[in-house]
Amino acid sequence: MTTVPNSILLQVQENQESDRIDRYLSQALPDLSRSRIQRLIEDGNVQVNSAVCLSKKATVQAGDCIQITIPEAQPLNLQPEAIHLEILYEDDSLIIINKPAGLVVHPSAGHEGGTLVNALLAHCPLAEIGGVQRPGIVHRLDKDTTGAIVIAKTDQAHQHLQAQLKAKTARREYLGVVHGSPRSDSGTIDFPLGRHPVDRKKMAIVSQEKGGRSAVTHWRVQERMGNHTLMHFQLETGRTHQIRVHSAHIGYPIVGDPIYSSGSSVGVNLPGQALHAWRLTLEHPVTGESIEAIAPLPSTLVTLLEVLRRRAATPHLYPKG
Repeated sequence: MTTVPNSILLQVQENQESDRIDRYLSQALPDLSRSRIQRLIEDGNVQVNSAVCLSKKATVQAGDCIQITIPEAQPLNLQPEAIHLEILYEDDSLIIINKPAGLVVHPSAGHEGGTLVNALLAHCPLAEIGGVQRPGIVHRLDKDTTGAIVIAKTDQAHQHLQAQLKAKTARREYLGVVHGSPRSDSGTIDFPLGRHPVDRKKMAIVSQEKGGRSAVTHWRVQERMGNHTLMHFQLETGRTHQIRVHSAHIGYPIVGDPIYSSGSSVGVNLPGQALHAWRLTLEHPVTGESIEAIAPLPSTLVTLLEVLRRRAATPHLYPKG
C-alpha cells in the first residue's frame, strides 16, 4: 500500500482471490468503515486500473491497481444559532421538528451555517453519533422538502432509531403534488438509485450491477385535480431524492422540482418541490411506546392545492398548459 496526499494506492496481491471491491477494501483498510468505502465508491472516488469504479459489487482480481481518493474534510466549527423551530414532539431522548423549506439539515460545503443542526444546538443537546457535522441526525430531508424529521438527543436513541429505519419498522409518509393523473389508484416503484453517471449532483435510476442501491416507494392517489394529483408516498427505503426520482421516472414528476421536473408552471410561487414529510411513526427508543408526529402542511402547499382544486372545478376558465 502506498499513501500519497489525499489518496491511497493499492495493488491486489497475487495470492488474493477474486472478491467484491467493497469487501476487499474494508479488509485492506481497517481504518475506513465499509459504509464509508461504499460512499467513496458511489461518489466516484475509487479507480480500478485507472478507470472509475461506481459499483460496490465490482470484482477485483490479483494484479489490479486500486486508487482511493479521500476528499478533504471540511473543518467546521458548529455554532448554535437562534433559528425558530416548530417542534412536533420532544422529550429527553429525541425531538421531532416540522422542517420548513429552505432549511438545510446539516452543515456541508456551501452551507456552513444556518442549518437545522445549528438551530438544534441552540435548543438542546444532541447525540454525538453522526460526527461533528451531523450530530444526532438519524435521517435527512432535502433542503426544500418540508415536514417531520426526528433527531436523537442521546447515542442510545440514535442507534435505536436508525435500527428502526433499517428494519423498516419506522413509517415515513409523504404528501406530494405531481404533474399528471395516474391511471391506477396505487402502486409500488421498485428501481435502484445511484449517482447520475454524468451529473454527480443528481440521482438517477442505476442498475445494481453499476452501483445502484435498492429503492422502494409505495404510492397511492390521495386526490385528483385535473392534470395534477395529490399523492401519498410511503418510503420502504430512504435513498437520496428517492421520491423525486421515482415519481419522475414513472412519468409524474413532483410539481416545482427544479431538478427532476420539466413540467409547466402552475402559477403559484413555490420555494421548491411540492413534497412534504407528512407523518412520522416510530417506537420510542426508551419506553417502547408508539409515537406519531403529523406535520401541518406549509402555507405554500395549502395555496397550491386550493388553486389546483379551483382550476379542476372550473377548467373552462383556464387555458390548457
